[in-house]
Amino acid sequence: MPRALILGGTGLIGRAAARRLRASGWTVDAPGREVNREDPRALARALGDGADLLVDCLCYTAAHARTLLPLARNATSTVMISAKAVYVDDEGRHVNSAEPPRFAGPVTEDQPTMAPGDMDYQTREGYGANKVAAEHTVLDSGLPITVLRPSKVHGVGNKRPLEKYFVERVLARHPVVLLASRGEGVDHPTAAANIAALIETVAARPGQRVLNAADPDAPNGLEISRIIARHFGHDWREILLDHDKLGRHPWHRGFVLDTSAATALGYRPAGDYATTVAETLDRLGTELRAVRGRIGRCE
Repeated sequence: MPRALILGGTGLIGRAAARRLRASGWTVDAPGREVNREDPRALARALGDGADLLVDCLCYTAAHARTLLPLARNATSTVMISAKAVYVDDEGRHVNSAEPPRFAGPVTEDQPTMAPGDMDYQTREGYGANKVAAEHTVLDSGLPITVLRPSKVHGVGNKRPLEKYFVERVLARHPVVLLASRGEGVDHPTAAANIAALIETVAARPGQRVLNAADPDAPNGLEISRIIARHFGHDWREILLDHDKLGRHPWHRGFVLDTSAATALGYRPAGDYATTVAETLDRLGTELRAVRGRIGRCE
C-alpha cells in the first residue's frame, strides 16, 4: 500500500488530498499543528523511512523549501503548492499589485513571474515574491518535485469562502444583484478536490515540472452569481453595470490559467465549478441560516 505524507494536512488542500488518496487505497499521514513546519527534525520524524508521495501545502519561502529538500530525497514524488500570484504581465503587474495584471489570454506556465524575494511573505508584495523564491529552490534541486500553481481555491473548510458574498444576498432574498463591469470579471477558481485529483496524477508520474491547477471551467462573476442563486432556488434581477464603481465581487479582478499541461499529463478533474462548489454552498447555507436564526431570537 503506497504511503503519502501531507504537510499542512488539516488545511483546505491537505484535507481534500488526504480524502482522495485514502479513497484510492493510500495510507496517508496528514499531521496538523503537532508537527512544527519550521523544525527539520520534527519533519524528519514525520517522514520516517520515506514516502511514495510528499505534499507540502505550507511552503511559502525559500527557507521552507530548503527544509523540504531533505524530505524530498526520501520520497518518490513530491508536490509543492505554490500560487498563481507568482505571475506578472508585460508591465510587471501581478494579482496583488496596485493595478491588476492584463494578459492576452489564458496564462501558461511559461508566463514570466515576479523576481524572487525574501520580504515578509504575509504582505501583498511579499507573498508572490517568496513563492517564486521557494519555487526556484525546489526546482534547482534536480529532485522529482512538481510545483502546482492554483488560483482562487474553494472547498469545504475554507475559512474565508468567497461564495459567501453571493450566498448572503441570496438568503436575504435580495430582489436584484449589482454586477460591476457587466459581470464579466473572471478569476479562475480552483476546487480543492481538483487539486487533489492533480496531486494523485503527479504521484503516479514523478518528475520535475510546474503545472497550473484550476477548474476545467472559468466562470465569470455573472455566471457564478447565477450558479449560486440557482443552487438555492432564488431568482433576482441582474443589473449589469458598465463601470466598476459598484457591484464589485470577489472574482472581479484576476485572470484565467491554462491547464493544458496538466491535462496532457493525465489529469482529470473531479468536476467543474458548479459541481465542486455545491457542498460548500450547502454548508454556507446551513451556517448562515443558523446565524440569522440566533439573531432573530435575540431581537
